[in-house]
Amino acid sequence: MRKLLKIILRILLYFIGFIAVYLIAAFGLSAISTPAENTSDTKNVDIYILTNGVHTDVVVPVESDAADWSKKVEFKNVRKPDTTARLVAFGWGDKGFYLNTPTWAQLKFSVAFKAATGLSTSAIHATFYNSLTEDASCKKITITKEQYKRLVVYISQSFKTDSAGNYIDIKTTANYGDTDAFYEAHRRYNLFYTCNTWANNALKACGQKACLWTPMDKPIFKKY
Repeated sequence: MRKLLKIILRILLYFIGFIAVYLIAAFGLSAISTPAENTSDTKNVDIYILTNGVHTDVVVPVESDAADWSKKVEFKNVRKPDTTARLVAFGWGDKGFYLNTPTWAQLKFSVAFKAATGLSTSAIHATFYNSLTEDASCKKITITKEQYKRLVVYISQSFKTDSAGNYIDIKTTANYGDTDAFYEAHRRYNLFYTCNTWANNALKACGQKACLWTPMDKPIFKKY
């Protein structure tokens, strides 16, 4: 019995130590900024970062010279298509969270465990907007055309595709509203690569201010 208690205590200490190191890294590395790249090119493409208080989306024009997202993320995949929408928000995350957790009160341990340990698959949540208002949870960032092209590549590479190269629409009734849809995505969500890590890396991909690393949304918005 004493030997068993020692083993349990050791496991508990390891777990507490891991959590402590993780939190120190999360807050410490989030506070370190990677600067925006220097460029003399004209900045004329408006993008946004958008948070619901926990999760960060990256919002881009539906149509531009660099990409026409409506050809891949089709209007017909949402409940009430509005082809006049000018913006589309992309968020990457755990598929179980997206589809099986309408509210935090309904979060199941199995979903949280699979997400934290990378045992689940991921999805991209795409939402159309006609306009956005800048405030504490929505920040506009103006970038160059070349920077936006890199962002397009980053987002595009996050989608899984079928044999014809089409994004794979997830048929579900778990939509958040009338203008959103879910798509199969690459990578797996875990403690070290979260929805906010994905969004933070999107900013790095197009040469904008970002955290050195973060699993959280608030450190990203503090940069803006």
